[in-house]
Amino acid sequence: MPNTPERPRRIRVDPGGPLLVEGPVEVVTDDGRVVVSRRFAVAVCTCRRSRTYPWCDTSHRRHEKPRDRRAPDDQKRGE
Repeated sequence: MPNTPERPRRIRVDPGGPLLVEGPVEVVTDDGRVVVSRRFAVAVCTCRRSRTYPWCDTSHRRHEKPRDRRAPDDQKRGE
């Protein structure tokens, strides 16, 4: 559904992830290039790690800090 004054374009912010934008969209990159997606929704990369920038390819997931997998009791004892 196209955006109108009665129904503006919706953008969802995903903390630590992409911007989810209702499409179709045109994105102007920092070098002035215009890229177009005709999809009903797109994920726009905010971390700049994507190989398909400006579209998100979930590269941000591979760069998260690993979580400590020890049990909580082990963490208290310093083991």
